[in-house]
Amino acid sequence: MDINNEILKLDWDREPYGLYEPIEYTLAAGGKRVRPQLAMIANQMFGGNDEDVLPAALALEVFHNFTLLHDDVMDKADVRRGRPTVHVKWNENTAILSGDQMLIEAYKLLSGVPADKLPRVLQLFNKMATEICEGQQYDVDFEGQEHVTIEEYLKMIRLKTSVLLANALQTGAYIAGADEQAQGDLYEFGINIGLAFQIQDDILDVWGDPKTFGKAVGGDISCNKKTFVYLEAMRRLGDEAIGNELQQWYSQVLEDNTTKIAAVKEIFEQLDVRTACEKVVEDYTQKALALLNQLPQNAATEQLRQLANKLNTRKD
Repeated sequence: MDINNEILKLDWDREPYGLYEPIEYTLAAGGKRVRPQLAMIANQMFGGNDEDVLPAALALEVFHNFTLLHDDVMDKADVRRGRPTVHVKWNENTAILSGDQMLIEAYKLLSGVPADKLPRVLQLFNKMATEICEGQQYDVDFEGQEHVTIEEYLKMIRLKTSVLLANALQTGAYIAGADEQAQGDLYEFGINIGLAFQIQDDILDVWGDPKTFGKAVGGDISCNKKTFVYLEAMRRLGDEAIGNELQQWYSQVLEDNTTKIAAVKEIFEQLDVRTACEKVVEDYTQKALALLNQLPQNAATEQLRQLANKLNTRKD
């Protein structure tokens, strides 16, 4: 089953068009479709039926894109997947309201899973949705927090990013009838690839290719986000003058961030931060792959291995 085709088949030709057109625009932009893929693959690993897990897979993708609409408003991001974000193409009110509707649509889709599985699927989905909101709030709090530790940041991205991947895997396995141990192993696999995925995203925000990254490089620097790259730089500081310069740049809100991005990137490179961060990505990826060895070994397991390696060596 081609999950991308299934997503594009969702019907948004409804009134008022101002509510539904941004949803269609968002989902038509493509993306990696990682979350629905994970749900489908986990289901296949345990001999499940694609039709049974499809409603959950679609719900996860719509939910994920709802979070992006609101995230882009909060981050004042202008570009997503190489196109203007919804709040830029329309306005902030539209982005908020269309995002709200996407959340509702996700629950409507989720209700299509087999009736005997629905209570547990809803329980898992609600836990995941709550944790993502908690993670987003930590992210917002960090913007006004002078000191953030690497441990605090990892907790935040576990909630904001990892739990959605982990839920997709657990839900797919549960619908197929996997036991609790296997569900737990897949959940932890998702947590680890999610941590690696977000740290790789932090790396790409500094060193990615604007032609392939899909959003503006240096966006996190522009809005003073305390990413893993920034926190690793602060941890490695030995020169007080460099530390003062980095903190000074991160205290400024500018109209034109070209000079700021270049200066901060140079500091990161002086401290060899990229190598250290790439090592952390590799460590989390290897933890995830080790968990797969405890699961049934079949074509689906191999797909997860390949996907984990692809996600965390990606350039976009």
